[in-house]
Amino acid sequence: MVDGRITLTLYSRNWCHLCADMLEGLKVIQALQPFDLVVVDVDSRSGLEQRFGERVPLLMHGEHELCHYRLDPATVTDYLRDFR
Repeated sequence: MVDGRITLTLYSRNWCHLCADMLEGLKVIQALQPFDLVVVDVDSRSGLEQRFGERVPLLMHGEHELCHYRLDPATVTDYLRDFR
């Protein structure tokens, strides 16, 4: 957490439509509940590609998984609220 803001990581792929959908949904949540977001292309690093395989998009806070494949806005907003 930097300056009181939580940092979430979205593991994704450039060509993945589900990844694009999750990113767009996260931007909507981000406008209401500010947080930092790091987007990582799993295809850019062989270790990540091996670790996650087809299990993307995947939204994480550290080692805590928030959701994968599809964004669960309620889960994410509730999780962010716990840090306020």
